[in-house]
Amino acid sequence: MSARELTEITVVGDDDTGLIARITTLLFEHGVNIEDLDQAVRDDLFRMTMRVDATEMDASEHHLRRELAALGDDLGVDVRVRFPADRDARQVAVLVTKESHCLEKLLAAQTEGELDAEIGVVIGNHDDLQPVAERHGVPFHDVGDESGNHDERRLLSLLDDYDVDLVVLARFMRILSPKVVFRYEGRIINVHPSLLPAFPGAKAYRQAKEAGVRVAGVTAHYVTTDLDQGPIITQRAFDVPDGASVETMRERGQPLEAEALLEAVELHLNDDVVVRRGRTELRDPDREYQLGLPDAVDGATPDYPVDGEREATSDD
Repeated sequence: MSARELTEITVVGDDDTGLIARITTLLFEHGVNIEDLDQAVRDDLFRMTMRVDATEMDASEHHLRRELAALGDDLGVDVRVRFPADRDARQVAVLVTKESHCLEKLLAAQTEGELDAEIGVVIGNHDDLQPVAERHGVPFHDVGDESGNHDERRLLSLLDDYDVDLVVLARFMRILSPKVVFRYEGRIINVHPSLLPAFPGAKAYRQAKEAGVRVAGVTAHYVTTDLDQGPIITQRAFDVPDGASVETMRERGQPLEAEALLEAVELHLNDDVVVRRGRTELRDPDREYQLGLPDAVDGATPDYPVDGEREATSDD
């Protein structure tokens, strides 16, 4: 049974003894078979993601949801259930701040029918990009204060209201807490303006300039609780001219940010990428994705000399 045919159950809340046993027991009693279980604890916050086969369960979907919600209330945790039918029309939430290039690229791709999902909502910590979202007929919500600090409780409420399957950080200039990251583990994609793992954190273009790099780039990756260290999905690179300013680097990088982010979103939505041991792998290596540098670069890349190989001579 494929991942898209399994029911997903996510549990997030305070860590407590016996929590896993009580939830798995309830599932067993209803004939639900657990196919995959992943759990983690960070700063006393517990997260468990299960993929289960519920095709032979002895209860209705509504009844199982209600029982799990009641058990969650009793345990003091949040339990979410997503049956396969809930993912027929997948919903994407795009989180933004003030830079429009990534949002514009994603919305254009939706208009052109390139996304196997619907961008159901744009959420910002400023209202600068509200006109962009509204021009494309997408609801916009501002969850930030005057300083741009986002209200995480309201953010989570909106993600729940729109039944979001994938969260895309399109230059969202705030760090999400483990409460958000754990709830959407493996379903948050960010774009960062550097070739990670180099230059994580803020002002990446400036970091690259100060380091004197000759080649810079951008990275789209899954978000984890470790800042800018999640599994890398796609990357793009560009030359840095001698004496280039930070603004010049930004102008060269922003179109690539949008391109890398869109490709990463398409990979995820097409179920063409999987995370194994902290790294992403293609399910089908024959699918046409750029992932990194364009193929034309291979022709300009020398392949000799290599240690252990003897240079051919006229006598050979």
